[in-house]
Amino acid sequence: MRELPRQAAHVAIRAYQLTLSSVMGRRCRYLPTCSEYTDDAIRAHGLWAGGWIGLARICRCHPWGGSGFDPAPERLPADSAWYRPWRYGRWRPIVCEPASTGNPHP
Repeated sequence: MRELPRQAAHVAIRAYQLTLSSVMGRRCRYLPTCSEYTDDAIRAHGLWAGGWIGLARICRCHPWGGSGFDPAPERLPADSAWYRPWRYGRWRPIVCEPASTGNPHP
């Protein structure tokens, strides 16, 4: 019974991937795609936490957001709780520092 919400979410995400996503075109800025990321987060953390993690990722996926490889988190943040669901997700893209071109050894 506990797995039923996760399975229902998986079926809904898979239906989206096979129908609407293929019609709109695959243009996700991240790898894995937002739907795969949300499915992974729900499978790992349940519908409540995983759904919020996926929502945060979808909100980051826009032309001025980040891009690149961004897998679903393996662990929930330490300051997250069921009554503060916004703490589950990372709402801002990670900004990477540019690689230095100089010699790392003096």
